[in-house]
Amino acid sequence: MSLPPVRVAEVVVPVFVRDLTPTDLPACTWSGSTAHLMQVERELVRAAAGDVDYLAVCTRRADVPVAIGGVDYRVTAGVGTLWQLAVLPAVQSCGLGAVLIRAAEDRIRSRGLHRAELAVEESNPRARTLYERLGYLAHGRRPDAWDVQAPDGSLLRYETMCTLMHKDLS
Repeated sequence: MSLPPVRVAEVVVPVFVRDLTPTDLPACTWSGSTAHLMQVERELVRAAAGDVDYLAVCTRRADVPVAIGGVDYRVTAGVGTLWQLAVLPAVQSCGLGAVLIRAAEDRIRSRGLHRAELAVEESNPRARTLYERLGYLAHGRRPDAWDVQAPDGSLLRYETMCTLMHKDLS
């Protein structure tokens, strides 16, 4: 007895990129813990001051963030540093990360800057493959660390090794 063939359908959902706002944060719990979202909220204050851009890729119909990430202009003079890039797990590998990164690069260029940098955890080869496909080149390594929230609400120090990458935007 054979089963009937499985139907495969392609679903196309229009998206757009805009600034992330504090009112978006309840819809972004997929991106991290409560402590992480509190950090993102602090970064939105820096965005209001012009030190960073924090972007959201949203669905057109519902205007709900499905990818978020920031560009920090204070890490290295003359450079936009991409960080905290995240895509809703259910829609990873659908091109949303590339949409987010290209929008971040556009923001960097709009400030008259010509270089983007980022750090990717060495334990995340999938992300590194995306960055390389988008033209980022590895130029070094460095350890990094940040606080993460444990299930009981306590904070733990997470330590990792990152590959440093850059891209010429001119």
